Amino acid sequence: MVIAERRELISAGNFHGEYPAKVLDYLAIAVHELANISERRQDRMMTPCKRLSFVKYSQCCYVLSYIALSKAENVAGKHVEIPAFVTPGGGLNNGFMIAHCTSAALVSENKVLTHPSSVDSITTSAGQEDHVSMGGFAARKAISVVSNVEQVLAIELLAACQALEFHRPRKTTAPLEEVYKLVRTVVRPWDKDRYMTPDIEAATQLLRGGKVWAAVEPYINHYRAASNEPPPK
Repeated sequence: MVIAERRELISAGNFHGEYPAKVLDYLAIAVHELANISERRQDRMMTPCKRLSFVKYSQCCYVLSYIALSKAENVAGKHVEIPAFVTPGGGLNNGFMIAHCTSAALVSENKVLTHPSSVDSITTSAGQEDHVSMGGFAARKAISVVSNVEQVLAIELLAACQALEFHRPRKTTAPLEEVYKLVRTVVRPWDKDRYMTPDIEAATQLLRGGKVWAAVEPYINHYRAASNEPPPK
């Protein structure tokens, strides 16, 4: 406490960071779920035999992934099946197999990072600090979880856009076409295996920079206005 009129400083704050520590722990758990379900969608995108039940029963997938997983008709009227691992020339190419492994690894890492740090306490300062919040570690873990989630979502975004290549010349909805065009400004389609790190990083930056949201926001606002849905607070 600072008592200006008496020019006196008294150390008696009794500070405790437990409340922000718990909020940050909850934040990490909640954000992690975005990657958790994204990785499951990626798994079904990689595996043809799982797609039918996924498309029929899942209510949780993003529309872009849903479109990518569905069967399409080409110009000749034949059904087009998305190949395993979303790659042409399977067997000679791994496609998104290893990228999906990266998503699975990041999700598993998050399962460790989302263990609450605020449940722990170690006495320090010769017993003066007998209950500590571990809030600093909660903050650092939350940052790591968010970063991992962004990369998992970026991999799904790339895989879904690659799957759409097999549907061409057919198109998806207008907002999703905007997302597709945005991704294609920084990442070209795959015709064979290549080093994926630069592509994943480029897609991650689109998400971090808010460019994906900016591409679809006008459509979202239009849909909300048409349905008289109030804007989010």
